[in-house]
Amino acid sequence: QVQLVESGGGLVQPGGSLRLSCAASGFTFSSYAMSWYRQAPENERELVAIISNAGDSTNYADSVKGRFTISRDNAKNTVYLQMNSLKSEDTAVYYCNAWNVWGDYWGQGTQVTVSS
Repeated sequence: QVQLVESGGGLVQPGGSLRLSCAASGFTFSSYAMSWYRQAPENERELVAIISNAGDSTNYADSVKGRFTISRDNAKNTVYLQMNSLKSEDTAVYYCNAWNVWGDYWGQGTQVTVSS
């Protein structure tokens, strides 16, 4: 049974930091590129960051470049999103995604709220 379980969301003040984790099971984690998406109320889901299956290539949305860092640990079947210098516009539900040519999987999401 495939599972992607996000954790680490919460309420943080502007300028603060959070680290999201996504624990994967039920598939060959190291064969999948991993991504973080987010969706704010009344907005479409958008790609935040992506990392290759080996972890040697990353890409980011322009809105988070220099503030967010995606990483993975294939030994732990886990992908991370370190979020620094958070802004109110980063408030959203953050989703973990696993993708390869055979298909993709989604987690249930974790809420991140940036507010004073």
